[in-house]
Amino acid sequence: MNTLAEPAAMPERVVARSLRYPRLLSIAGSDSGGGAGIQADLKTFAALGCHGMTAITALTAQNTLGVRAIHAVPAGMLRDQIDAVIEDIGVDAVKIGMLHCADIVRTVAAAIDRHALECVVLDPVMMSTSGARLIDDTAQGVLVSELFRRATVITPNLDEAALLVGKAIESEAAMESAARQLLALGANAVLLKGGHLAGDTVSDLLLTRDGSARWMRAPRIPTGNTHGTGCTLSSAIAAQLALGATLPQAVDLARAYVRGALQAGAPVRTGAGSGPLNHGHAPVTMRLLPLS
Repeated sequence: MNTLAEPAAMPERVVARSLRYPRLLSIAGSDSGGGAGIQADLKTFAALGCHGMTAITALTAQNTLGVRAIHAVPAGMLRDQIDAVIEDIGVDAVKIGMLHCADIVRTVAAAIDRHALECVVLDPVMMSTSGARLIDDTAQGVLVSELFRRATVITPNLDEAALLVGKAIESEAAMESAARQLLALGANAVLLKGGHLAGDTVSDLLLTRDGSARWMRAPRIPTGNTHGTGCTLSSAIAAQLALGATLPQAVDLARAYVRGALQAGAPVRTGAGSGPLNHGHAPVTMRLLPLS
């Protein structure tokens, strides 16, 4: 017979919960290599002191050399992921990445309306760093018609912008013309990334509805590790918006974070191709906001 007495139950300690974390939701594809997609987004959110959540649109089999396969997540499952997160935890800002087909685009647009999401950063991911096409032609048109007007800002690179406006972009003048075309297609603001232009200077352009063009130029960082740069930038912008920055402030802070990640990751070898950034180069403590 066991004669040992049962331990007395410890009284539950009630702690007043009056704080919360900044809540960021990434609606994007999964990168099995960890350099882009939701993996890059979660690393970025954490490095900037935010709580990251995900609604996965597709699984990809990829590494630093390229994309081998894409497996779509059903639209119903994507809807359930978004609803489950927002209905319980809530969200302060959303980053949208890879949306490979029209049904997925429409599902995301409906979710933005259903939950009245106001802070949305849309990275129109169309091609991987290795050149693989990540969106079909029908989805591209629906992306423009359904999501441009619902996003706070869109963040295409030059290749993506060229697909959207139907012509090559090979100069700063062409960048501004393309950005104005994207506004005409319904975007509220455009951050057009000029990293694909030749030269030792990288020029980015922020164009807003009031017509003001804000150029941001910086020396190019010599590195072969650029996989996930666009994902990281858009998620960093979303994080800064969630923390209360204005759009120009968020863009400046996000660009500084990405440049630091590129610089810190430049001497590192990860795989045989284009490696990831160093997302953890300057992590900050988890931010705390008042519970509202």
